[in-house]
Amino acid sequence: MALATAGGRGAPSVRFVLLKGADRRGFVFFTDGRSRKGRELRASARAALAFYWQRLGKQVRIEGRVAEVSPAEADAYWATRPRASQLAALASEQSAALASRRALIARWAALRRRYRRRPVPRPPTWTGFRLVPASIEFWTHREHRLHERELFVRTRAGWRRRLLQP
Repeated sequence: MALATAGGRGAPSVRFVLLKGADRRGFVFFTDGRSRKGRELRASARAALAFYWQRLGKQVRIEGRVAEVSPAEADAYWATRPRASQLAALASEQSAALASRRALIARWAALRRRYRRRPVPRPPTWTGFRLVPASIEFWTHREHRLHERELFVRTRAGWRRRLLQP
């Protein structure tokens, strides 16, 4: 899914992340909290998601507030990650400047040796975020660019639906 955040001066930033959970509480993804996205999510606590399926002619946009998942949730997901990915997360300070790729690979290899016979611990900076939707828009491609758009906005009484023009 595409994840959009904004920096302190409102500058937008978008990147693709892996959706790891979706339920009535929201949409969950994981990252290094020191990364640009982690810093922006903590600073503003708002974000947007977009899913697009060109073959189906469908798009879903979601906007809302963001909250960090519990350490127990982060630990549970961490335990399911491939060992090599755990080592990569431990070796990398995501989004920080990299002196050389060779140095990163060397750190990863050193950690692989260090944790050869032990579980790889979840770094305290590696966490997850849950986007709690305030609005969800469903877009469907139609001929002549007369697309269908349905917007659902969360209210105290539940979800309010309205149609939008293409």
